[in-house]
Amino acid sequence: MAFYSNFNSLLSISVPYSGFSLYKESFLTPHPTFSLYKTPFLCNSISTFYLRNISVDKTPVLCNSLSLFNTSKCSLKERFYKQKPDKRAYELNSEVSPHRAVSAVRLLRIEEGGAFADQLGWRENEMVYVERTLGFRVRELDDRNIRLVTEIVGGAVRWRRYLDFLIGSLCSNAETFRGMEPLLLQILRIGVYEIVKLEMPPYAVVDENVTLAKNALRPGAGNFVNAILRKLLSQKERNLLPVPEIEGTERTQARALATLYSHPVWMVRRWINHFGKEEAVRLMNWNNSEPSFSLRANGRKGITRTDLVLRLETLKVPHEPSLHMDDFVQVKTGMQIVIQKGLLKDGLCAVQDESAGLVVSVVDPKPGESIVDCCAAPGGKALFMASYLQGQGKVIAIDINKGRLQVLWEAAKLQDVDDVIRTVHADLRDFAAENSLKADKVLLDAPCSGLGVLSKRADLRWNRRLEDLEQLKDLQDELLDAASMLVRPGGVLVYSTCSIDPEENADRVAAFLLRHPEFTVSPVDKFVPNDFVTEEGFFLSNPVRHSLDGSFAARLIHSFN
Repeated sequence: MAFYSNFNSLLSISVPYSGFSLYKESFLTPHPTFSLYKTPFLCNSISTFYLRNISVDKTPVLCNSLSLFNTSKCSLKERFYKQKPDKRAYELNSEVSPHRAVSAVRLLRIEEGGAFADQLGWRENEMVYVERTLGFRVRELDDRNIRLVTEIVGGAVRWRRYLDFLIGSLCSNAETFRGMEPLLLQILRIGVYEIVKLEMPPYAVVDENVTLAKNALRPGAGNFVNAILRKLLSQKERNLLPVPEIEGTERTQARALATLYSHPVWMVRRWINHFGKEEAVRLMNWNNSEPSFSLRANGRKGITRTDLVLRLETLKVPHEPSLHMDDFVQVKTGMQIVIQKGLLKDGLCAVQDESAGLVVSVVDPKPGESIVDCCAAPGGKALFMASYLQGQGKVIAIDINKGRLQVLWEAAKLQDVDDVIRTVHADLRDFAAENSLKADKVLLDAPCSGLGVLSKRADLRWNRRLEDLEQLKDLQDELLDAASMLVRPGGVLVYSTCSIDPEENADRVAAFLLRHPEFTVSPVDKFVPNDFVTEEGFFLSNPVRHSLDGSFAARLIHSFN
């Protein structure tokens, strides 16, 4: 959740001692000095830090969500919010479209500040971010505007490469596009997305984005936005929008497909090699579609899927029962209502993709068992497994991130499973080496590329590099070795990822079995529908085939010998 006062104040701070890469939220206050793990460094503002692609004690951690780094006494977030500026310092600008202003600022926070698209939006502070970035206030967002912000931000992030292709083609020369200031570029992306993908009324799109540019930047910027968007409209009306030509060498075709479907070139080439061109295109189309979400009824509180469905019907939230999991309901729209009405806060249900629920089915937790969740935070699978135990047994949730573990623990109390959950703040490799614990079942939901969840994580495609996969494979091997040390003879080890990449999935299991002949594959066909079972006996959800997040799980048995 990085946000802005100005671009020059943004820092990425490397702390050599601990290896953290920290993305900072700037507040333009005096220059305090903070110390993390005995490493002092100078900040140009009091800041809230969020961890992203971090390492602690030589352990890389690829976070799927943002995590607040707490100091010993109180969080930096708490320290800052006692020092909020007076809102009356900013004049209300009623001419500017509020949802476009908020969208532009959010897009800045994502691209320039390292924030995550799916984690933005502290409602009470939304306008504070806008004021500090633009220098004026806009009207408060109503429910319709909130939905528009979500749709525009998600869409503009997904289609970034294609939108930039169109904007670049409309500029007088390549240098004009390359030298464009960040806020101006975000405004243009919003306008182009609204015209090309949302097909909003052209007059309103041009007029309101021009107004935003003139007020947030200067009159000349508004004139530039006006020229670009009117030229785009002219081409669209005559069916003359430029289209990348898919021809030539494999590399050239991959580059054109990457532009047309808005994905990184390396990702497209990799998917064509693994799955073929047609499947790669279908996968990119899925990633660019509006995501649906699933709600899991909390059986520990006596809530069945029927109970959850009745509540959703009362709230007029469109929904469909899961085809694969008895406790799950799919929700395409209306998540804001679910949140506002307190269904999550009261612990009646949890947001969890069915693919994650199917991984828990592979674990097959039963009352009385001891289960270790090795990379547990923020806790979706650990909480679901705990609900199966019915108050008998134990789930030991291990994670290297203390802040995320605290989130897990608070959720455990909300969902009434805190009696069977114990959290452990540790590096799994150190914990396994230093403890004699032997559990009935061990789940390693390993840090991974996240290439199976690109529909929900709109920004993730732009934050991954090919080099990340090589580093992740080494880490996955190390964590698998450590997790195996915690399994009792006759016990179960489940290795899972939210990736569709074979090198992170079946290849890692094959390499592990060569190092550990005491483990053998236990086919998952007894635990999940046959459509999810691979030839090797593993679980694999395919986003295109199953309309779920992509995920993988292998169930391995520790022999008695």
